[in-house]
Amino acid sequence: MTDPRQRAAWLVSELNRHSRLYHENNEPEISDQEYDALYRELETLEEADPALRLADSPTQRVGGQASAALEPFVHEVPMLSLQNAFSSAELDEFDTRVHRHLGGSAGVIEYQVEPKLDGLAMEIVYEDGLLIRGGTRGDGQVGEDVTHNLRTIPSVPLRLNDAPPGRLSVRGEVLFDLPGFEAMNERRERSGEKRFENPRNAAAGTMRQLDPRMVQGRPLWFYAHSAGLLSVGMRLGSQSELSAQFARWGFRVNPLNAVVDGVAGVVAAIEALRQRRSTLDYEIDGAVVKVNAFALQEALGFVTRSPRWAIAYKYPPERVRTVLDDVIFSVGRTGAVTPVACLRPVRVGGVTVSRTTLHNQDELARLDLCVGDTVEVERAGDVIPKVVQVVPDEGHALRPRVRYPEGCPECGTGLIRDAEEAATRCPNELGCPAQVRRAILHFASRLCMDIEGLGERMVDQLVGAGLVRVPSDVYRLSMEALLGLDRVGRLSAQNLVNAIMSSRARGLDRVVMALGIRHVGESTARDLARRFGSIDALMAAGPGELQAVDGIGEVVATSVATFMANDRNRQEIEALRSLGVQFAPIAAARSAGGLVGRVFVLTGTLPNLAREDAARLIEAAGGKVSGSVSKKTSYVVAGSEAGSKLEKARELNVAILDEAAMLALLAAPSGAG
Repeated sequence: MTDPRQRAAWLVSELNRHSRLYHENNEPEISDQEYDALYRELETLEEADPALRLADSPTQRVGGQASAALEPFVHEVPMLSLQNAFSSAELDEFDTRVHRHLGGSAGVIEYQVEPKLDGLAMEIVYEDGLLIRGGTRGDGQVGEDVTHNLRTIPSVPLRLNDAPPGRLSVRGEVLFDLPGFEAMNERRERSGEKRFENPRNAAAGTMRQLDPRMVQGRPLWFYAHSAGLLSVGMRLGSQSELSAQFARWGFRVNPLNAVVDGVAGVVAAIEALRQRRSTLDYEIDGAVVKVNAFALQEALGFVTRSPRWAIAYKYPPERVRTVLDDVIFSVGRTGAVTPVACLRPVRVGGVTVSRTTLHNQDELARLDLCVGDTVEVERAGDVIPKVVQVVPDEGHALRPRVRYPEGCPECGTGLIRDAEEAATRCPNELGCPAQVRRAILHFASRLCMDIEGLGERMVDQLVGAGLVRVPSDVYRLSMEALLGLDRVGRLSAQNLVNAIMSSRARGLDRVVMALGIRHVGESTARDLARRFGSIDALMAAGPGELQAVDGIGEVVATSVATFMANDRNRQEIEALRSLGVQFAPIAAARSAGGLVGRVFVLTGTLPNLAREDAARLIEAAGGKVSGSVSKKTSYVVAGSEAGSKLEKARELNVAILDEAAMLALLAAPSGAG
């Protein structure tokens, strides 16, 4: 074959075929070296004559410049959410509803049961068989365009086999191959990079990379499971026929999909999936049940946000067993002494767990732990690892029982029990190295005084050398003192001095949060700063005045008043002021803005803005940011991995925005929205 055009076309077809055999069927016909040789030949031909470069050439999986930002991706057909079921009784209710809406004449319903993949929902649009664009689910109406990254995933066809004419869109999940995820993490560790903790979050973060070269090579899969649009004239009768069509087009389709009869078949299929869950090379968190026949789906229709013909069954948190090797006691910034379980590393819910908090003295007593016990661990909400219980055995009574220390593990001071918070504390606030370290780290953190260079290693040295005991000591540091520390050069010392100097101009809200008042976080500090305007007015405020601030209750008001009445704290505030900290009043909200009185709740990971940045934009426009959803909530701004707050918003019929809609609302003229 001497004609370059014919040779290039053959190479594209052959390389794509071998890619499918390798990535989808696990049945490679040639070695990696042979594949690479064909790939290099194609690259050479395309470089010599760019006109030979076809749209579905494997060389086009990565290429071009990084995107400056992710553009909106509008779904032509909304991507709806599914109602949830958590028991076989709720599956029975679902089946009963299906029969009722069909008039009771449908007989035994045929269902397709699919693994509920724990990844990132995605839609890919094809025109005459060629991939033209793809995007995330977003809020179901508008997501983010990630076409540049989808092209890098080998299981995403660039051209469909035997493609029909016209436009169609395929929906599915992008997720990590777990063995590949572990291997990738090991490579990252060897190169000094931080491990990814969670495959689901890592997949979401990966797909939102602006540069496709950051995505290439990461072990991502795409599984197709449904269609948004089908080409005109396509005649498919069921969900299972659609799955088979996806496979013919070249998509990866889950081999565990099963067609069953009636709700008894559904329950059995879901249990079979649960039994296999821990052996799979990808994460699932339940099963999706769909009425199989499209005619019945059409007859059933939709409720406001969900199809009547499908439901998601959620598995309870996965529970595994491991051994308790030790319990250590950690001293926090406020002196709370928290027991931490040191576990033999175990994988639970897609994450390797080796440590987890045991919360407090009451929880430790409830568990009755002994070092060496076998314990059951789960991730509450598939997020937070938790020791659930001890697995009883004959050796339990003979092992050393875990008990709270009588003295602080850091400074030896006798511990006291805070009955109101079920916490055990070290009262030696200024003499306990752990409390001092954490207080200074909190003071210097990004949301507080934002002092770059004052990280853990530097704080450890400063506290260990006795140079810093309270926050005001930070502003007494000199070049000479810093240069006397281990491995601190003149440039890094000068940079730290400059960062400390510039932090003196931080706003009142940042300084109030930095002081470490119990129960006062970013939002509360901003509310206090906005209401009182100066540190003097805040110090003079009594509990009643504090409680009059919207959103501040009795507990927070008492905590702030108690802190401000303490002579030592007042002396520290005066010391900060004498050393140049300005406690600058924060900018007033846009009082005439249309968002005054509107309450926002942020949940999930936004594509471009950190949550604190989004909160500042909202508050600058006159809005208020709250941490919980209630009937008073005006908007919930939802990013990826949004959880219970998003569900609560749907229950209360609260308006849900994505980042783009939020920014549009903030930019609207006064009074709009």
